[in-house]
Amino acid sequence: MGGGERRVVFVTVGTTCFDALVKVVDSEEVKQALLQNGYTHLVIQMGRGTYMPTEASGNSDLQVEHFTFSPSIADYIREASLVISHAGSGSIFETLRLGKPLIVVVNEDLMDNHQSELADELAERNHLFCAHPQTLLETVEAMDLNVLQPYMPGEAKPVVALINKFLGFPDS
Repeated sequence: MGGGERRVVFVTVGTTCFDALVKVVDSEEVKQALLQNGYTHLVIQMGRGTYMPTEASGNSDLQVEHFTFSPSIADYIREASLVISHAGSGSIFETLRLGKPLIVVVNEDLMDNHQSELADELAERNHLFCAHPQTLLETVEAMDLNVLQPYMPGEAKPVVALINKFLGFPDS
């Protein structure tokens, strides 16, 4: 990539184990799709997972590094040109607050996955893209960052409506 601009993709799984996300991001197909979209570096926060990503990226120029935990991921998010995250609300809202493009990957192994409802709602409002491990490649290949709308903190009514719907309360 020569002396071009550093464009980082930061992947976070939070404090859990989400090996399915780490494995798919580590696949040559996803790495090639990221490279074709102009990204130069892939930084993976792998949490409690046991799958170890490969540092080298085949015959591509994508630079890959990984770590388990950090006291704060805010600096990684700030540096990122794209964030790929688990569906934890803290990671989602921190990324949106910092104005970074976001792909949320839902962990289907979690019981009572209320996180997917939040991700789906925010994706419907064009604040982020929502994927599953098996659809991440398609999402990366098809994403158009220009369609994303900034998330404005303080939009309480939609959140209240979503919580009320989740709890089974009637619309007001």
